[in-house]
This record gives sequence, C-alpha cells and structure tokens, in this order.
Amino acid sequence: MEGMDHEEFLSLGLAVTDYKSGCERKRKRKRMELAFPSDSSDEICEGSKIFSLLQLREQMMKIGHKAIKGPLSHHEDGKELHLIHLLLISATLINENKVASAMENLTQLYHNVCLTGDSIQRVATYFADGLVARLLTRKSPFYNMIMKIPTPDEEFLAFTELYKVSPFYQFAHFTANQAILEAFEREEDSNNRALHVIDFDVSYGFQWPSLLQSLSEKATSNNQIWIKITGFGRSLEELQETESRLVSFAKSFRNLVFEFHGLVRSPSTIKLVKPKKKKNETLAFNLVFHLNSLNSFSEITETLTYLNTIRPSIVVLVEQEGTRNTHNFLSRFVESLHYFAAIFDSLDDCLPIDSAERLRIEKNHLGKEIKSVLNHDHRLENENNCPRFEKMETWKWRMESHGFSGIKQSSVSIMQAKLLLKMRSHCCPPAYNDGENGGFRVFERDEGRIISLGWQERILITASSWCCV
Repeated sequence: MEGMDHEEFLSLGLAVTDYKSGCERKRKRKRMELAFPSDSSDEICEGSKIFSLLQLREQMMKIGHKAIKGPLSHHEDGKELHLIHLLLISATLINENKVASAMENLTQLYHNVCLTGDSIQRVATYFADGLVARLLTRKSPFYNMIMKIPTPDEEFLAFTELYKVSPFYQFAHFTANQAILEAFEREEDSNNRALHVIDFDVSYGFQWPSLLQSLSEKATSNNQIWIKITGFGRSLEELQETESRLVSFAKSFRNLVFEFHGLVRSPSTIKLVKPKKKKNETLAFNLVFHLNSLNSFSEITETLTYLNTIRPSIVVLVEQEGTRNTHNFLSRFVESLHYFAAIFDSLDDCLPIDSAERLRIEKNHLGKEIKSVLNHDHRLENENNCPRFEKMETWKWRMESHGFSGIKQSSVSIMQAKLLLKMRSHCCPPAYNDGENGGFRVFERDEGRIISLGWQERILITASSWCCV
C-alpha cells in the first residue's frame, strides 16, 4: 500500500478481524474507527469489505504499466465513459449512504484504473481514493493512509516540476505581474520609484523573479527602483526559504533595492498589516489563489472590506474557475471531476505518459488537491471550512460590491499570455478564441477586463485587475 509497508498493512488486517468479531458487542456505539454510514436502517459490519477493497487498491498501486484485468477490459472503446459512469454512480451511492453498493462500484474502478495509464485512468484513481476516504471516519488508520499528506519536500518538488512544464501557474503569475508593473508605470511621476507588493499567499515565491527582472529593465544604477514584498506564508520555515531564494535572486540586480518581509498567515496578522505609504509608493495587493482558501464568506467580506480601506493602487485577483458548491457533495464532485480531468488531460501536452515527473505532479500536487476537495467537509462541524471555487462572475460581483472597479487588460498582457502558450505548447498548438479544439487557450472576457487560461473548451484559471472606485 502506498505510504505503508506490508507489516503495517497486516497489522491493520488483524485490527479489522478484531473489529468484526467484536461488532455485535459494540453495536450500540454510533461511531467507531472503522465505522461507515449504514446501507440501510440496520447497522452492518463493513470492516472486512473495506479491507478487501484496500487490498485491491494496494495491488493497483504496485502495478506500473497496466490496469488489473476486470469487468471493463473488453470495452476499451468506451473505457473513458465507463470509468466516468462508475465514478458518478459511486459518488451518488456514497451520498445516499448505500455503502455496500458503492464498494462494488469502487472495486470495479480499482480493477480498471492505473497510476501510469492514460489521463482518465490516472485522474479516476485519485477520485476513487477520495470516495473511499469519504466512507471512513477520520480516526480510521485507513483514512490516514489514503489521505496521507506529502512531505514538504515532495510538495515543493511536485509544484516546481508542474511550474516548469505547464503554463498553469506561469499564466497566473505573469499576468498578475504585468498588471502590477503597469500600475507602477502609471504612478511613476509620483511614486518616487517605490513599489510595495503585499502577497496574501507568497508560497514559494515563484511569482516574483519575473517582476524583479522587469523592474530592473526600467532602472539604472543612478536611478534605482525600491521594491518591497510583504508575503504571508504557511510556516516560518517556508517563509525563510522563500526570503532566501528571493534575496539571492535580487542580488544580481544592482539597480534594485529589494526588501522582503514574511508573516505567517492568520486572520489576525492580516488585519494588523497597515502599510505605510513610503514616499507615495505604488501599493499593490496580490490575491493569487487566496480568496478561495478563506474559511467562510464572512472572511472574504472582511478581507475585501479591509483592502478597500487601505486604498491600494491595484488589486490583482487570480482564481481557479469553477462552481464547487460547499453544501452539495454531488455537484462539487461533478464540477471537480470535469475540472481535474481537463488538467490531467493537459499534462499529455506537457510530459510523456511514462514520465516520473508527471507521476510526482499527479500524486503529490493534483491528487492531494482532489482528495482534499472531496473530503473537506468530512465529519466536520463547520462545513464552511473549504475552498471557495467560484465562477468569475461571482468574484466580479464580490469585488464590485466592495467598492472595486475592473481594469481592462492591456494588449501587452494578452500578447504575453499568448506567447507563453506558444513557448509551453509541446504537442497541441495553442488557440486563441478561434473556436478550435486545440490545446491550451487564451480567453478574453468581459470586454477585455478579464483574461482566462483554458484547456480546449474548459476554462481553468482567470485573472483580473481592480482599483478602488
């Protein structure tokens, strides 16, 4: 089993046996470490069934080149439809607490998915894992095994590899940086060549080297540009590594004065940040994949209200595109399946199917996100604690209702996005609103105020820029 050696797996098997033999004694307990929602009004012991299912999962994880022979092996032409059908049926059964039937469908899924198969087999593997985890309580050792979080090093490597080969994150960062650079240029007569960026999710800092390079091209040794980045991060260690990385990069530009100030992200620290206008600096707020991470709609409202009181020069917003309803599991499942199927499919244009890098990206980055999205509300009292994936129309309404007005994307920003796709396209030619079913596509929307990255017809992420009314 992935993340668990054979001896550990056998010990869990013994635990299941003990659980089964003692099930009658413990029937009155409403929740146990290996308990499930009941298939009917009569409670049943499903420990042995889930153990068999997880043994099949372990077998699938160990097979590198092909799926296990199963009921669908003779339906190659309709394989994709069969897998999607099984996923949807399994999700529906789980939503209806029909556990036994759900496990039969999940068994078929594990017979026909493969971590190194085609894109639909790969994405179906992680959705199947997410569904199995949803059957279990959080106390179950099986739950922890399936939902095992990658190490920080594994996460960093997977993110780095995806960043290099796919335009997904680069589109977000380059588009945001271009908007910030143009805001700085608009105020160049009054900002004393000073720029302060407040990044609400600085992560590994990969967004900022390109902005530093662009600013350096505008500066001279006798006319330096001062730039400060205040970045919120998940941990002090990650912030220190990000600071070291950015400071080292900035040293190569002698015409820049660079400062970095890292803060561990929390609602209290964000509210305490009241930037001082140093020499009438251009102040930019960077909301790249941040608003969807807030725990509730009230936090989104508080954040946007706070931003408006500061009166920044520009607010840059980039979010994943989607409507993953918090309280409706099935609608969230279907929307997520469409979204991630497009991303997994797009990796065909980025990496060979047998690439070790691709496997790491899918396992430690995309797969982790899939399982998290499917299980964010799993046995939680506060179901507001989840990503807020919305359509851009919803984000637009939120921004406008909090006193912001959209800024039209420049021709330079559009051309930059198209050039990025041309450089990053390996197999499928990029397309630009021309109706072709090509690979990656650039979409201009809302009369030029919004720019989106899509794979074929599916919009993946959307970028926009805002100023205070």
